[in-house]
Amino acid sequence: MNKNKDVAGEEPSGALMADVARLAGVAISTVSRALANPGRVNEKTRAKINAAARQLGYTPNAMARGLRVGKSNIIMIILPGSLYYGASQIIPQVLQSINKSLIQGGYNLMIANLDRDEISERHILDLAFGGSVRGAIILSSKLPEVDGRSLANSGLPIVSMLLDMSDAGLQSVITNDREAVRDVTAELIRLGHRQFFYLAGPEGNYHDVERYGGVLEALEAAGLSEGSVRRSGGHLDYQHGFDIGVQAADDFAKLTEKPTAVIATSDDMAISFVSRIQRTGLSIPGDVSVVSFDGSPVCEFCSPPLSTIKQPVEEMGRAAVDLLLGAIDQRETTAAVRTVIHSELILRESIGPTKN
Repeated sequence: MNKNKDVAGEEPSGALMADVARLAGVAISTVSRALANPGRVNEKTRAKINAAARQLGYTPNAMARGLRVGKSNIIMIILPGSLYYGASQIIPQVLQSINKSLIQGGYNLMIANLDRDEISERHILDLAFGGSVRGAIILSSKLPEVDGRSLANSGLPIVSMLLDMSDAGLQSVITNDREAVRDVTAELIRLGHRQFFYLAGPEGNYHDVERYGGVLEALEAAGLSEGSVRRSGGHLDYQHGFDIGVQAADDFAKLTEKPTAVIATSDDMAISFVSRIQRTGLSIPGDVSVVSFDGSPVCEFCSPPLSTIKQPVEEMGRAAVDLLLGAIDQRETTAAVRTVIHSELILRESIGPTKN
């Protein structure tokens, strides 16, 4: 027997599958089954096998297993967390677009997680290293890493969507967050606004960094200082957009000098903010202009209809699938590592000129 290969025909570095089986006290077939189809092995046995694999530094070659069991036609999608995002339909719209494109390409979509806790991270990695899936699309979040295993080392083709991970060498499909917010801020400045209120996502989050950066670039271009914008939020994830908007309304009410324009980094934030502010007697856009980000259909039916930056989720979904299937088929491609698809500003009645 070739000592560089285990009995299953794989080529991991270092330890063999047989070594893992011996240390865990189980049959080699059980190890193979636990890695390829974790759900078919009970949790206690699977834990013993995972512990043995970690101790020995065993990393199965998912691509080699694919050749043995037949190439999978399943693409897994890794969500940033819960599917619930309030009024925003970005995640469901992305899933719909990706699923449609995959079916057309002869592949099936599998949602790998509904949370990003440690159990979910392990499950995602088990699927990746076990050869159950052919590739992965990860939405607006970092790659799973647990106990020294990382999705980046699974051998799978991976595309990041909504988060630029091109610096890490991953194909990334994103929108022009910074440019889009810069342009709408410039439009508000053109309408006479000089004091702004910014509803922030979680501090350090890629989207918040890019969108707030767009505000600052527009202010600088107009000769205005960063002191022209007040920030609210920065502690909660985008899933909690309604809560962020409610808190922002309270923060806004406490300001002695009220800004005349509000830039919210999600539709949910803007919707709850507008609802609370209107209860205090302020009018939109008479007293305060409001614009948001995402492009949820419900924005058209708000009172007043809400101006929003609409993300091109369908186009981004198609682009992500094209890049992934190209990598799977090892097709020659001249596509840039970072693919940017522009968002669209939809102007509605929530924006107007200042009173002065």
